[in-house]
Amino acid sequence: METILSIKNLNKRYGSLHALQDVSFDIQKGHVYGILGPNGSGKSTTLGIVLNVVNKTSGEYSWFGGKIETHEALKKVGAIIERPNFYPYMTAVENLKLVCKIKNISYAKIEEKLELVGLQERKNSKFSSFSLGMKQRLAIASALLNDPEILILDEPTNGLDPQGIHQIRDIIKKIASQGTTILLASHLLDEVEKVCSHVLVLRKGQVLYAGSVHEMTANEGFFELQADDNAMLKKVLLKHAAVDSIKEEENKLYVYLNAALEAAELNRFLFENSIALSYLVKRKNSLEEQFLELTNQSKSNNKN
Repeated sequence: METILSIKNLNKRYGSLHALQDVSFDIQKGHVYGILGPNGSGKSTTLGIVLNVVNKTSGEYSWFGGKIETHEALKKVGAIIERPNFYPYMTAVENLKLVCKIKNISYAKIEEKLELVGLQERKNSKFSSFSLGMKQRLAIASALLNDPEILILDEPTNGLDPQGIHQIRDIIKKIASQGTTILLASHLLDEVEKVCSHVLVLRKGQVLYAGSVHEMTANEGFFELQADDNAMLKKVLLKHAAVDSIKEEENKLYVYLNAALEAAELNRFLFENSIALSYLVKRKNSLEEQFLELTNQSKSNNKN
């Protein structure tokens, strides 16, 4: 599979602050990647470096297998890393024509991109009349005018209302379905889980996880259980080799696993040990739970 962007041991220092610490990951063509982390984790710094607007301290990165220089490679990249900045007294079409002139590209794609982001009916409206969500959608249309191979978005839904968030997420999915690779930075777990196929988790400039969203959430999961005698249920559960730990809340047992275990198999084991369940549900850990587990592990390791 073609590598769009490769980052190796990237470091960035701002005086005594080590904003990025040996960050490494690859972006493969045709996927949607999320850089996930709280504010100050290094997301925007990473994007700024690869877009050549922030100087790295050390490490390296290369676009498209290093076959072309960064300046030329960036002509194949669409990016929005700041608030949309258009002329307020000009219409959507006029603003996009100006972008085309600056980038020396044809007007041919303007109508198509306005349609893609759902602004066709407002193409002759002044930018000053747009809502924040519409402004963000116009910015996405602008970034797509040159049909980039990769679209980079920094906190694309920041400040938007729920409807605006939903619209932007749908647009991202639509762009990805057309074959464009996407890299977005977000502090929203829900955003990454809903639109991304791959995720890089950053905390204080360090990579905690890099891989597919599915692999991150496809762990052994956990069970919610209930019986007439929860004390006995807990005692029997602890005998099973696949049970890692048990937590009790509101008269339910939450059973966490260290190996694969199906609901039918667990139910049979308990029945053979004279336990009849009144409630049994198997759940998959969410990205949020995995993220919290990763960040908590990182905190613990830093203390040790």
